[in-house]
Amino acid sequence: MDIVVTIAEDRAPTPLKKVITAIRAQDFNVKHDHKNWGDWLRIEGCETVISIECFDGLTSSATIEHCEEDSEELLPALLKAFDRLGWVGVDEDGPYPLV
Repeated sequence: MDIVVTIAEDRAPTPLKKVITAIRAQDFNVKHDHKNWGDWLRIEGCETVISIECFDGLTSSATIEHCEEDSEELLPALLKAFDRLGWVGVDEDGPYPLV
């Protein structure tokens, strides 16, 4: 299941380091992988990954590619991390609160 998250309209882009810190605050070891085709946040011990758009160290959009075999606590914790940064979810009906 993919969940798209983005900054709220009234917010400035978030430094990538701040996103990583927010996820680590949820007690996950996260690593940033920069590839030619994009940036990824990988959580140690999990199949879930986060594809994150990053330009000059700033980010405003990400897709959480959630693996259902991962812990039930993982997805709510990730959504909480992004919510604390002022991000929202986005689907075909528009933006919605993450928590």
